[in-house]
Amino acid sequence: MLPRGRGMDRLTEMEAFATVVDQGGFTDAARKLGISKSAVSKHVSALEARLGARLLNRTTRRVAPTDIGLAYYDRARRVLNDAGDADALVIAMQSAPSGLLRLSVAADFGANLLAPILGQFLQDYPDITVNMVTNHRYVELIAEGFDMAIRVGALEDSALRARHLADTARKLVGAPAYFQRNGRPETIDDLDSHRLLHQSTDAQGTVWKIKDPSGQMRQVHSAGCLTVNDGQSLLYAAIAGLGIAYLPAFLYADALRQGLVEVAMENLPAEVQGIYAVYPQGRFLQPKVRVFIDFLVQHFANKGPDTW
Repeated sequence: MLPRGRGMDRLTEMEAFATVVDQGGFTDAARKLGISKSAVSKHVSALEARLGARLLNRTTRRVAPTDIGLAYYDRARRVLNDAGDADALVIAMQSAPSGLLRLSVAADFGANLLAPILGQFLQDYPDITVNMVTNHRYVELIAEGFDMAIRVGALEDSALRARHLADTARKLVGAPAYFQRNGRPETIDDLDSHRLLHQSTDAQGTVWKIKDPSGQMRQVHSAGCLTVNDGQSLLYAAIAGLGIAYLPAFLYADALRQGLVEVAMENLPAEVQGIYAVYPQGRFLQPKVRVFIDFLVQHFANKGPDTW
């Protein structure tokens, strides 16, 4: 049915014309569309004027499409049917979250924070299946077929929409035994004489960017005695007393509570990183994506920056 009060846009004109052809006249078309006969006539006349062609032969007894009108009708009916199918699809997707959710997650966050809660989400939404892929890199969501991603740190891709989930502090940590053997650094310059544990997948490369107590950004070359490609292994190395690691709070929080690691320099301002759910801009937010993001927002509502 044509909506009342809308301008004579192309789809409205097209629907009026196609309905006249389907119903064989203006009177029956008006009844079908729920508008006046004169309104139907105006829509069709506007369409003909815009196209610069007569689409209908009108007589006192019947209305029939011209040859041009018949060709236009075939295409118009397909467009209208597709539009109806699109509307129905959106309504169906809004009402029942379902299907495969392909998810790219920062590796350390996925293994430690996301995997343990997926069971609850799948129990809440049994018609959704999840394919979670952990990565140390930023994937191209559309090109690589992902519905969304969870990213930690600064967002650089303006083609993505983002929803903030939580914040995490990032601090220098080491085992108590390490500090007993090697002393505790008091200044950033002191770090040059310590064993530093480096994560090869760090976006900053082999340089740690750390604010000193005055707030000035300093650079520390972190390539030291051990390099690994994931934060969890780096945490284990720090617990083992191999050196100082620069890690997010969601990784070291449990070890800190248990006394397995300590913050190396309490006087440094903590770097705070955002944790975001991101998805392609301009795309319809599918229900499976929407409910998963809502689930994450609720779950992490009381987390961060240091509370993990």
